[in-house]
Amino acid sequence: MRKIIVAFVFICSLVFVACKKDREETTSSGASATPYTLAIPEGLPPMSIPSNNPLTVEGVALGKRLFYDPILSGNNTQSCASCHIQESGFSETSQFSIGIDGIEGNRNAMPLINLGWQTKFFWDGGANGLESQVIGPITNPIEMHETLANVVAKLNATAEYPELFKAAFGIAEASSQNIMRAIAQFERTLISGNSKYDQYMRGETFLSSQELNGLSLFTDMEKGDCSHCHSLGSTFSDFEFRNTGLDSIPVDEGRYLITLNQGDRGKFKTPSLRNVELTAPFMHDGRFQTLLECVQHYNTGFRYSANLDPNLSFAVKGRMTQQEMEDLVTFMKTLTDMEFVNNPAFH
Repeated sequence: MRKIIVAFVFICSLVFVACKKDREETTSSGASATPYTLAIPEGLPPMSIPSNNPLTVEGVALGKRLFYDPILSGNNTQSCASCHIQESGFSETSQFSIGIDGIEGNRNAMPLINLGWQTKFFWDGGANGLESQVIGPITNPIEMHETLANVVAKLNATAEYPELFKAAFGIAEASSQNIMRAIAQFERTLISGNSKYDQYMRGETFLSSQELNGLSLFTDMEKGDCSHCHSLGSTFSDFEFRNTGLDSIPVDEGRYLITLNQGDRGKFKTPSLRNVELTAPFMHDGRFQTLLECVQHYNTGFRYSANLDPNLSFAVKGRMTQQEMEDLVTFMKTLTDMEFVNNPAFH
């Protein structure tokens, strides 16, 4: 736990420095940069784009290039995409993230889906913006283990990156500010909204009887009661922080490590259920390998703890039959968006 806290303080200091620099720099995009037209699928709300980081074709392309470039890591071997794999809904398949030094972390990398509608990032909400969250994995000593100064120097020493930064931001050199902006621009384009469920809502297809029963269970407060946290439709999450009874005494104190509020012990961000079929293992610590295991946890396996979410405190254990749990899983699989995981624009 001491290692976690030290790493957190270290990262926060870097975020503060970067944010201070963010206030000092005013350039947001090159004068000749091309505005990027963001297509929002039917059913998703409008996206709020920061005025100091408008989407541009050049900025998104630069962000994509950086996202896949291992130059951001200390030994040039690991990129953002190493732990956020498109075919897996931009999540990872191993239980815990492993950094460039072979050190295993204590959390599973969150999927990168529909980030533009979120306001706090990471399982514990340790970053308050999409731009600032870019810093965490790069500078974390147990992840990419690099400094922003070194990243900037490496990018400026290349033949191509200065010109790419000029095209995107009007200045022919990389800066920590514009690295953050570019990657955030690309991540805002990672939009998923064409699953079978979306097509059903648009009247383009039908759900099977089992899928429809699963949908009914999803919203039934006496059964699945999933929609209290995983808002039906749209983002399929309220992106709040909750203790879901994984442990009686939290091993990882989650949100508390950020707020130091006793009421936040064991609370973690509610992830979106979009493409959930593809993002195993599940929970912040990757403890469950299957969706059925997750449903069983909420049906019978949750533990009573000091900060247990009220929705679970009043839930009756064993309220769903085996068939009902399987139907619920079947419905969640209708949230798989194969267009998203195969979109060449994202790779």
